[in-house]
Amino acid sequence: MIGCLTRITRQRTVRLISHARHKPPVLEALAPTFGARDSLEQLESVTSGRVIAQQKGVPGIAPSAFAAGYGYTYVNAAIAYTRLDGNRFNPRDWGAWYCGFDVETSLAEVSYHLTRAIRAAGDDFDNTTSYVELLADFDAEFVDIRNVEPVPACLDADVAIGYPNGQALASEARQAGLNGIVYPSVRYPGGTCLAAFWPGLLQNFQQGQIWTLKWEGSPTPQITKGLPI
Repeated sequence: MIGCLTRITRQRTVRLISHARHKPPVLEALAPTFGARDSLEQLESVTSGRVIAQQKGVPGIAPSAFAAGYGYTYVNAAIAYTRLDGNRFNPRDWGAWYCGFDVETSLAEVSYHLTRAIRAAGDDFDNTTSYVELLADFDAEFVDIRNVEPVPACLDADVAIGYPNGQALASEARQAGLNGIVYPSVRYPGGTCLAAFWPGLLQNFQQGQIWTLKWEGSPTPQITKGLPI
């Protein structure tokens, strides 16, 4: 396995999620009592990937190991929902909590991925999307590949190269019971990212600022704090 184990003690790491996903439970307004809410949650569980994961688990994570308490829905959703081809350090079978050490790094990462999605859709770069900061602290050992030379293939900017190699490394680390991977941002020079495999690693979960990314005919978005006016 490449890299070494390093204890990462970091406060207020930043994960960004689309503001469209940041909302109260969809059935909340229909629940006049706690009993009714329980019944509606059972109905929601039929189609909710997060609720199903909390009930049945995902490969390597039992239901009892999912997060509980304030913010648990966002934490568990990161583990439960995956992309068809996975991401840099997770396959399609299980997710990970990705975050940056600072908001600039996270903004660069989400800007790249949404720009790529807009281009793939054949759009003319007319798009406005807002993101919410999800903040969390970490104090645990992670596989550290920040200073590996030569630069490993898992950090290749081409996702066709970087993702398969990163997923292989992540699967090896996860099967060994390791916590995740800390790595240099591929999209923001000098930035640092972290991929955490286990929900219980997150501490002091908080919600932070809102940021808006606006594309106006250019693949480079304008970034402003707050919701669009």
